[in-house]
Amino acid sequence: MFWSALNRTLSPGVNRTPLNQTHMPAYDRTSATGFKEIDRWDEGVGWIAHPEEDGERASHALKGDDGVWIIDPVDAPGIDELVGEFGDVAGIAVLSSHHARDAGAIATRHDVAVHIPQWMDRVSERVDAPIRREKTPLSNLGFEIIRVEPLSIYQGAIAYRDADGTLIVPDLLSSGSAYPVGDERIGVMLGVRLFPPRDTFDGLEPNRILFGHGEGVFELATPALEATLDGARKRYPQALLRNFGTNLRLLMAAIRE
Repeated sequence: MFWSALNRTLSPGVNRTPLNQTHMPAYDRTSATGFKEIDRWDEGVGWIAHPEEDGERASHALKGDDGVWIIDPVDAPGIDELVGEFGDVAGIAVLSSHHARDAGAIATRHDVAVHIPQWMDRVSERVDAPIRREKTPLSNLGFEIIRVEPLSIYQGAIAYRDADGTLIVPDLLSSGSAYPVGDERIGVMLGVRLFPPRDTFDGLEPNRILFGHGEGVFELATPALEATLDGARKRYPQALLRNFGTNLRLLMAAIRE
């Protein structure tokens, strides 16, 4: 409806390309041939298996006392070697109802379970591996979990570790191209920009933010988060014009998964 109204405002007979049109896939479901490494620090590393897709699905591996925990993974050749730098795989954690991704395949390969919050639906139907439902996944790594269900679109678990200021946000925020506008380093999900989730992040002072989509923010992460939440509503019209088309494609692709 929005695009129809917008196109009707354009001069008749003029050939225009719709805003944000792209030939990149929303989510590339083919087997990855490689990956782009992101977000490396002493305690972990991240990767994007299909850097060309609009969704920029990011995965992470975090070191713990019992081994390495892999979060929301998309598989690719060479991932076992990348993760192996931090130890043996102890488990897989899925922090969004739409991030089952390749959790089952990787869990089976390493003979470990997939850990999800007790209240999270959908994942178990899409994972062919043992499921462990827990009150606080990743608690053994020192993380606390914040439950979010924006607009009933999905169920998500934001993870925060106060000891080193590591914040993991699966969907609500992102640095990926479908979220930020203007000079934002972090963007808010388009559907909640008018009512930015300030309460969700109240009291958190991250030193690094890892996303389920896009590369993480490691420099001045707390100021970047505050600026994003403070200006989310003001920048809503700009975000709607720039990102509506891509967001709609990503939403439809996620629903079909």
